Amino acid sequence: MSELPHVRPARPAEPAPAVATPAPAAPTRLSTLDILSYLCALFAVVTLAIWGFTAWDAPWNIVFGIAAPLATLLVWGLFASPRSVIRVHPFVRGLVELLVYLSATIAWWSAGQAWIGLGFAVVAVIVGVLSGRRRLS
Repeated sequence: MSELPHVRPARPAEPAPAVATPAPAAPTRLSTLDILSYLCALFAVVTLAIWGFTAWDAPWNIVFGIAAPLATLLVWGLFASPRSVIRVHPFVRGLVELLVYLSATIAWWSAGQAWIGLGFAVVAVIVGVLSGRRRLS
């Protein structure tokens, strides 16, 4: 025992000062315009699914009934959604939204429901213009 060095316990070192981390951002509140924009996009996807299943003969009705809304969701997710994969200029985003809404309007017209298509077109354009103006400001 006498061969062991005499060791005195040392006081532990002070911890390093914490690096200031930014506070988490406050969650954004949904506005009525956000909800209307979501409902227009949902209506367009459902419209294209209905169009695909009803406008074609079997077996193409299954193909178009599944492919049309999937293609719409893919384009929307890539370019027009709030968390889009590819960030584009707001005008390009508005053009993609307009094309999706136009395809849903044409689908209603081709089904012989021109008034539903026209009503949807008016609502979608108004919501698109208002949300586009908000994004640009």
